Amino acid sequence: MTDLFEPLTLRGVTLKNRIGVSPMCQYSCAEDGKPTDWHLQHLLSRAVGGVGLTITEAAAVSPEGRISPADLGIWDDGQIPGHRRLAEGIAAMGSVPGIQIAHAGRKGSRKQAWLHGPAEPGWVPVGPSAAAFQGYAVPRALSDVEIGQVVADTAAAARRSIAAGYRFIELHAAHGYLLHQFLSPLANQRNDGWGGDFDGRVRLTEECARAVREAIPDEVPLCVRLSHTDWVEGGWTTAETVALSARLKALGVDMIDVTSGGLDARQAIPVGPGYQVPGAEAVRDGAGVAVAAVGMITEPEQAQAILSEGKADLILLARALLRDPYWPIHAAAALGRTEALRVAPQYERGLGTLGTMGRDDGVGMPMDVLT
Repeated sequence: MTDLFEPLTLRGVTLKNRIGVSPMCQYSCAEDGKPTDWHLQHLLSRAVGGVGLTITEAAAVSPEGRISPADLGIWDDGQIPGHRRLAEGIAAMGSVPGIQIAHAGRKGSRKQAWLHGPAEPGWVPVGPSAAAFQGYAVPRALSDVEIGQVVADTAAAARRSIAAGYRFIELHAAHGYLLHQFLSPLANQRNDGWGGDFDGRVRLTEECARAVREAIPDEVPLCVRLSHTDWVEGGWTTAETVALSARLKALGVDMIDVTSGGLDARQAIPVGPGYQVPGAEAVRDGAGVAVAAVGMITEPEQAQAILSEGKADLILLARALLRDPYWPIHAAAALGRTEALRVAPQYERGLGTLGTMGRDDGVGMPMDVLT
């Protein structure tokens, strides 16, 4: 039985527990795409709260790959120092630093999520076909040459991510963004080698995964986020996700982050606690690859049950960690597992009432103090 506080090793990286920060867009950059103090406080506060893995929001592989002008980017070497500060900070708080790299495709050139509407000024979004997401601008269909550039940009973003110090790379192929657009027949209307049948539609995701795997060290794990279903008749399906996941595993992908939806506004999602976990279980069982489960996982007992029942290998939390950055510590107390935690000595006086915990003397301490 897998325990929520049991380490997880993927290639040469070991997470201290099975809890991670799911990528969450913050829309808090200037147009240069560089991380800000907001990103630092947002992610480091979750890292010190006890998660084993901390993944940044989607970092665009090119300027036109952003959702909004306020998105994080990793398309330029000048962005590396800000990411290095972020990755080093996460590691100093006792968590493994990860990054999600992405291209928004036809869902780009928008204002921040809480403002809505097109970006001003914006850009012409791109996609597999000139088919718009409902209510968004009509994208320009990518040429063969431009598709090749997306692959090259993705590999270059992965190399910059490694240079910045990230130890876990996630490729975003879900939520209706570019790679997902190529996967789904609802968005991909091409009849060339990048569309049509299953082999054509999965080609770009496979090419990007292969390029990233070749661009990063062998010891660094590669994860791909997939929407296991579009929740729309005639769209991308769970069975196709399982088949693609098996192919990705053969390409050197170590984990599939299983989510759903985001491709078509007609989606009919049966939202409820753990509503995406069946997709994760299907991929784990059908493709024989490690999976992360996400989606309305809020209670410690719920998270533990998902692992205990063999439905996932890792729990990624988003809204639950926005509400409570110390969710892992509170979960350990609720499950009677505080002995499995090591907490920062600076916080012992406040956390000691929850139970007996080990001390991690290195968390948050300057290197000259440690040496």
